[in-house]
Amino acid sequence: MAQQAPSTYPVASLARRAAMALAAAAVLGGAAAPAAYAVDGADGAPAAGSPKKLPEGLYGTKDPQYDGVWRQSLALLAQHTVGVRPATSAVRWLVGQQCADGAFTAFRAEPGKPCDAKTMRDTNQTAAAVQALAALGGHDETVQKAVNWLKSVQNDDGGWSSMAGSPSDANSTSVVIGALAAAGAKPESVTSKKGGRTPYDGLLTFRLGCDVKEGERGAFTFQLKGAAANADATAAAATGALGKGFVVAPAGGAADTPVKPLSCKDGKADGKADGKSGDKGPAAAEGGAGYLVAQLDKNGHHLLSAMPGQEKQPDVGNTADAVVALAAGGHRSAAQQPLKWLEKNAAAWARQNGPAAYAQLVLAAHATGTDPRSFGGTDLVTALNATGPEPAGTTPGKDARAADAAKDSDGGVNVWWVVGVGLAVGAGIGFLLSGRRKKNDL
Repeated sequence: MAQQAPSTYPVASLARRAAMALAAAAVLGGAAAPAAYAVDGADGAPAAGSPKKLPEGLYGTKDPQYDGVWRQSLALLAQHTVGVRPATSAVRWLVGQQCADGAFTAFRAEPGKPCDAKTMRDTNQTAAAVQALAALGGHDETVQKAVNWLKSVQNDDGGWSSMAGSPSDANSTSVVIGALAAAGAKPESVTSKKGGRTPYDGLLTFRLGCDVKEGERGAFTFQLKGAAANADATAAAATGALGKGFVVAPAGGAADTPVKPLSCKDGKADGKADGKSGDKGPAAAEGGAGYLVAQLDKNGHHLLSAMPGQEKQPDVGNTADAVVALAAGGHRSAAQQPLKWLEKNAAAWARQNGPAAYAQLVLAAHATGTDPRSFGGTDLVTALNATGPEPAGTTPGKDARAADAAKDSDGGVNVWWVVGVGLAVGAGIGFLLSGRRKKNDL
């Protein structure tokens, strides 16, 4: 899940994957703090002078203008992943946000009003909705329309930007790859109308190879080739390059895969390719994992944010994304220390950022085989459920399967954590939007 925002920004968790250029601009420009929305009062309406009332079924209490669909999608997906059946009103709200052409925007205050040319359609929000609704099932038409729209705005290089028509970026391309995979459309078969480039072709254009300094090799830039290595973009790309989305299945009894940083000989990556676009997805993901591990070790098992005019500080959301990326690549041992750091430091961040942050943590726990109901002393599932309408029910035992798989694999509960990102778009965008926009240089 964008762009990254420092841990202090609201809703920073999920945002980064779908971070929009607009939101990023808002963050960099010093947007105001997110507005609070009123919950239903005794008469179902806010009192005079109180904040606007939240739409029925929406998760979170902050202004949904920039991240409504994003945070809703993550919340529903996380609930489904651990066996919680989301409230009908929550699912209905998300489905109702879709435009007639299949696209989603961050938030439509009047879903009954048709989308027009001024409606800011967003590939990140659309891709997040696809992943959630595809997992829930029963929404084939909605999902297919969204996928068709995503295909229609694919750039010539094979990738996507958050806003159709803009240059591709690593984060947006990665979240769309996850959506395509979730919907059953093989990403490698989705090619651009001009040039026949695949999403993987587009993603690999942002990879730094042997022509950069050693410490940045294997990393990904957010957008422009030749730009600095970006930890947020690298975490997203390392997951996307493997054809995976927000939900990463726990490794279970699979062997732990050692991390191998990109190594260059005579200007080439171990003689395999040129260290750039010639490498295929798995190799690119491995190189990205190597870069992330180096950064995590360098900073004390966490990543740092880099906001203009501010000192660098621990970035919980970005660290969570890195853990998820390592889990996706099977690098269980490499994820242990940053996971432990998250368990000690993510609770306050999640409380501040709301549903998307809790959802990312739940998904991280799932990916690592950790019990989401006991994550560093926090019951993430209960906390997530409390940010929205009461769930419709549960699927007994489903949320325990990941933990059981982890115990079988290494004799103890794997302490990983997977979450995500965050963005705050001044308007309180929360996760999705901010993280990627910032493009932190790590």
